[in-house]
Amino acid sequence: MDQAQAIFFAFQIWCSIGALIALFFLTIGIDRIDEDAQGAYVFRLLLIPAILLIWPLVLWRWFILETERDAWPNRHRPPRHAHFWVAIALAVFIPVIILVSLSVRQTWPVDFEPQKLSLLEERKS
Repeated sequence: MDQAQAIFFAFQIWCSIGALIALFFLTIGIDRIDEDAQGAYVFRLLLIPAILLIWPLVLWRWFILETERDAWPNRHRPPRHAHFWVAIALAVFIPVIILVSLSVRQTWPVDFEPQKLSLLEERKS
């Protein structure tokens, strides 16, 4: 088995597990954790591709919400306390990265001479 076949086989196993979890979650679990999803059967079909790919996260959130370990007061509070420091870091690091990348350029070889190509040579090849 070469590397491509192994990756494809692993992807098939991953999606098979995701299909089983999607089947159970969309038939049993979504009604128990979200009362707004009750009766929304067309909406559930739209969730299938996402559940196939991120099924570990779906299982984890399903467990957290099912056991009521979710911190409800903090659920919708955005993490704004870090935004200021991230903005400062980006304002410093982006110009530094640009300056370093411009200063560390590759130099051309000394004996290299550019050659002008004519239109006839381009059409021949």
